[in-house]
Amino acid sequence: MVEQVRATRTRQTILSSAARIFEEHGYQAATISQILSAAGVTKGALYFHFQSKGDLALGVLAEQDQRLIVPDRASKVQEVVDSVMLHAYRLQTDPMVRAGVRLTMDQQANGLDRSGPFLRWAEVGQALLEKARAQGELLPHVVPVETAEVIVASFAGVQSMSQAVCNYGDLPSRVSALLRHLLPSAVVSSVLVSLDVSESRGATVYAEALRLFDEQGAEKAAV
Repeated sequence: MVEQVRATRTRQTILSSAARIFEEHGYQAATISQILSAAGVTKGALYFHFQSKGDLALGVLAEQDQRLIVPDRASKVQEVVDSVMLHAYRLQTDPMVRAGVRLTMDQQANGLDRSGPFLRWAEVGQALLEKARAQGELLPHVVPVETAEVIVASFAGVQSMSQAVCNYGDLPSRVSALLRHLLPSAVVSSVLVSLDVSESRGATVYAEALRLFDEQGAEKAAV
């Protein structure tokens, strides 16, 4: 049990260090030596968990999706909004998420499959929008898979612009504006007026999701 805990901690240390290096240097320029130095582990320890730099990058890409989940909402469109706003907030505050996005958007990352995050986000959005349609929240012409992909692609562009202009400093306001422009073309007016797309929504959802995460952890520990 002790060995398992130690191995888990070592893996997390390696991933966190890799995330910092990838965010700072990009995938192509980052080296295993830099990651080893940042993590303070041996080459053997690293290769026990990850077979290559590409494997490490895929680990970072997967890790950003594993920590926090948006709580269920009665309105599935609000749940879509909360997912987007939470991701925007975490881009400002979580190095792992920033590194994952840097890797996803890095067109110089030759040989790295960067499609995973785009596909996962589109699948999550589509599933929520399918539920929203079943609840009568969407306009009749809306095709959930198309709308989900438009939201994901639009967010990718907005976050990229915010990163270039001010290192994500204005991302919440840009994402709020994005949603205020996109949602009226897809959501029925009675639902639209009830949505919270404010700039502070991401921080609010983060606090709620973190509390839920801690409660679930406590429940598992008590079993």
